[in-house]
Amino acid sequence: MTIKHSLHIAAAALMLSAPFAHGENLDVLMSQVFPEAQATYIGYESVERQDIPASAAVDRKYLIVDFRLASTETASEQLQASVHKVCMTLLKDRDLIRQLSDSGYDMVSVAFDRRSQFDCL
Repeated sequence: MTIKHSLHIAAAALMLSAPFAHGENLDVLMSQVFPEAQATYIGYESVERQDIPASAAVDRKYLIVDFRLASTETASEQLQASVHKVCMTLLKDRDLIRQLSDSGYDMVSVAFDRRSQFDCL
């Protein structure tokens, strides 16, 4: 079971709203990934799994970046391309990756619906 802590979410929100090297924050960066007709950026959420010991070599703290695709019937290839586009946008921002890592994030996932998440890193 995933446990969400409002304190961690607030801390993540404060950390992620700080300007990055190019003057962009995560919300601005993600809202520019797709044209409006293709997908809409919803937001992000910080999740920390308390059921996993901190000493475990398993991902414990991660960030979910949430989008909704304009088309409800998205082909597998289009979904895969969309995940790739988001992940590459994140990976190219080295300052963002460094800040996430320094804040204890083990992974970033992308969601395009409420049923599935795709791991970026």
